[in-house]
Amino acid sequence: MDGLGWEEKKIKLKTRQIVIAGMLGAISIILGATGLGLIPWPSAAGHATIMHLPAILGGIIEGPIVGLLIGLIFGVFSFIRATNPIFADPIIAVLPRLFIGIAAYYAYRSTKNFNQSTSLILAGAVGTIVNTAGVLTLAVIRGYLPLSAALAVAVTNGIPEIIVAAVFSLIIGKALINFQQNN
Repeated sequence: MDGLGWEEKKIKLKTRQIVIAGMLGAISIILGATGLGLIPWPSAAGHATIMHLPAILGGIIEGPIVGLLIGLIFGVFSFIRATNPIFADPIIAVLPRLFIGIAAYYAYRSTKNFNQSTSLILAGAVGTIVNTAGVLTLAVIRGYLPLSAALAVAVTNGIPEIIVAAVFSLIIGKALINFQQNN
């Protein structure tokens, strides 16, 4: 105790969680470094991203702390490799990415007892919305985009990214959960 009634709480990660965070973080980096995480799409950005999927999947299968760590890796990579002034701002590049896996975890956890497939789809959608809304909101607040441009990007890029993430979260999430249950 520190005299204020607060106790220090330590976050303990299992070896498995650290390995999963590292592997999925590496996949996020590979998706960005190779361009495999950027799906060509006829929009202002020219692509839809799936680089946030590892953070979503990490949150679903290993919990919110693992999701946060993978989001951190994704955000730092996005900042280091920034080709757009928006992502050269560390607040925009990193902060929203921290919440992708956390939001996906809670969306999945709160609904998985009803229907696992629906929960995986919801987790993919929620994680994507958190990423897109966080980046665009901060870009408007910090003066990189006018609100009208952010709304246009939300519609032209955000909606396709939500659909793609929901589908991938369902397919890959089911496979990972089945693998996890059988080992």
